[in-house]
Amino acid sequence: MDVERQARGAENHLLGKWGEALVAEDLRKKGWQVLAAGYRCRLGEIDLIARKGRFIVFLEVKLRKSEDYGRAAEAVDRRKQSRLRATAQLYLAQRPTDLQPRFDVAEVYAPQGMETPAPRIGYIENAF
Repeated sequence: MDVERQARGAENHLLGKWGEALVAEDLRKKGWQVLAAGYRCRLGEIDLIARKGRFIVFLEVKLRKSEDYGRAAEAVDRRKQSRLRATAQLYLAQRPTDLQPRFDVAEVYAPQGMETPAPRIGYIENAF
């Protein structure tokens, strides 16, 4: 049973990283500069940090196979939002900027997982 759970966890981790890479590439195509992917510190992790115009965006990426159990963004609860804010504050304390910070959520829907020919990516700006 533990082996099955570990295998599912590894598969989910790979799927998540794949989704983050999709979003990073989509942002680049839209003219964004990706500053960091998988930024980690003692307070937490931010999937992507990007900039465009006057904004620096801290982006949480959520991937789902479907919306059967709700939208992907619903997984970014208050506790997760609090950790993201604290992590972003530390990032900004170490890298001061005049850019306006913003928190977005990217939803990736991939019905066949990494085999999905055209995953759907949506963005929620100023998500919290």
